[in-house]
Amino acid sequence: MQVVEKGETYDLSYAKKAMFVVVLLPLLIMYTEAMLTPALPTIQKEFTINPNDVSWVLTIYLLVGTVSVALFGKLGDMYGKKRMFLVALGFYTAGVILNGFAPSFQWLLVTRAIQGFGMAIFPLAFSLVREEFPPSMVPQVQGMISAMFGVGMVIALPLGAYVTQNYGWRWTYHSAAPFAVLMFFLAWMILRESRYINPGKIDWVGVLLLTVAVVPLLVGVTRAPNVGWTARETLTLFGVGIIGTVLLALWERRVENPLLPLKIISSRNPAIVNLGIMFAAFGISMMSQANTYILQLPAPYGFGKTILQSGLLMTPMALTMLVIAPIAGKLMPKTGAKPIAVTGALTASAGLAFMSKYATTLSLGQFVGMISLIGAGITLMNISLINVLVFSVPPRMMGVATGSNSLFRNFGSTWGPAIAGTVMSTYYVLFHPPRAPAFVQIRIPTEEAYRVLFGGAAGVYLFLALLVLGVREVMKGGKIHEVEDGGEKEVVVE
Repeated sequence: MQVVEKGETYDLSYAKKAMFVVVLLPLLIMYTEAMLTPALPTIQKEFTINPNDVSWVLTIYLLVGTVSVALFGKLGDMYGKKRMFLVALGFYTAGVILNGFAPSFQWLLVTRAIQGFGMAIFPLAFSLVREEFPPSMVPQVQGMISAMFGVGMVIALPLGAYVTQNYGWRWTYHSAAPFAVLMFFLAWMILRESRYINPGKIDWVGVLLLTVAVVPLLVGVTRAPNVGWTARETLTLFGVGIIGTVLLALWERRVENPLLPLKIISSRNPAIVNLGIMFAAFGISMMSQANTYILQLPAPYGFGKTILQSGLLMTPMALTMLVIAPIAGKLMPKTGAKPIAVTGALTASAGLAFMSKYATTLSLGQFVGMISLIGAGITLMNISLINVLVFSVPPRMMGVATGSNSLFRNFGSTWGPAIAGTVMSTYYVLFHPPRAPAFVQIRIPTEEAYRVLFGGAAGVYLFLALLVLGVREVMKGGKIHEVEDGGEKEVVVE
């Protein structure tokens, strides 16, 4: 079935098949990444390394991925987004397969770095959705993609704990590898090459400067809670990162074909979306850290649940996201993206403010209900922001725009746990675990720590509600206003 929108012809049957691929993609990624978290203590024990070292399993993936999302986004614009999507997915699949056979910790870090190149599949997938789907379908598909992130997390956490406990951490990757291979072949067989190509030269100097800017900043953030925020190592890393950022900005302003076109990503809507996504990821990370502790710490400090039980208790939030996301995508062209984003941010802020005062006094059912409400608000805001972005950038620049957005998201996701860890290290009491030796004591976060974490996240989402007011609306009244190479076009949504 063919449909015509904004003068372009779209194959609706193809769009539905392609939707199957891009909607399943977050399930694979979240399944693989979230399963790793319960396995970290086992990896630490097998390779006889300390906790700071084992954290590099997560950090190396993030470092490589943050640079790769910008690079592959640009390459997708230049050489075709399907082509670069398959390259990135190939890296990810190879990494997943090799991780489970790593003979040493050093090899595991190398294979995790290979896997990190695959992080670029997300911005490329968002770009393909924008290009190859009828504009009227885009908000719904983006909504379903966003919902699957939550669903994948809920599936992976308890399953990862079960697999690690019964079969060993390597099987978290062995079990994921067939699905990664399957996704690669589905994408290869089903997806079509993007219709927009923007040839040019690769800005290798920009790639180098981006690396100099990003890597020290992210390493500094991840190490600061352990070595101290004012330690010489931390300040040196931050200093190098800031200098790299300034040099990158100066270079990208003068180069003919920049890796990060500042004119595009700093224009009104993309700039607001990038800043909003960064702060949203920061707030989510702080909230998630607090939720994990409350669910798993023993009474009276928490609910005393296992990792498996904690994952299952997140199911209502995932189901809420799964229901709300496509509904919001369906309503968005009529109501506008801005009202839904503001509603979502205010809902999350109000829920988090309530949690900052009452989190430790709620029953388990009340706690699960509140995090489900907050998850619904976050979902509404995230879906709105990504749709604002994809309709505010010319299709030929979509890879760069979505890649830059992923870069900002990674920064927020890195800062959140670091700040949360610092807060919990500041407000704590010493606890002696039952049946442990008399000299063993662990730090337990106090109520004040949760007040700071939930209250801080509430403030972040209140700020985001105000920030989103500055967005220039891209859809309303059944019409979508999208930016094209030659200006703007209007699409009527039936």
